[in-house]
Amino acid sequence: MSGIGRIFIFMGILLVVFGLILTFWGKIPFIGQLPDDFSFESDKFKVYFPIVTSIALSLLLTIILNVVLWLFNR
Repeated sequence: MSGIGRIFIFMGILLVVFGLILTFWGKIPFIGQLPDDFSFESDKFKVYFPIVTSIALSLLLTIILNVVLWLFNR
């Protein structure tokens, strides 16, 4: 049963973090404004590819999840 409890705690932490990210998304200074993020704007549409932002967030989340899983497996 302790394994299920840890899973619920981990999922709760993820929900809180995700909620904070959604709440403060517009106030995070570097999101979507890194040098190689591609955007194209026309009169009728806008195309936006946040390539570097996606890579940076992926690396950050990978490091955080590895640390959390390492702490749970000690």
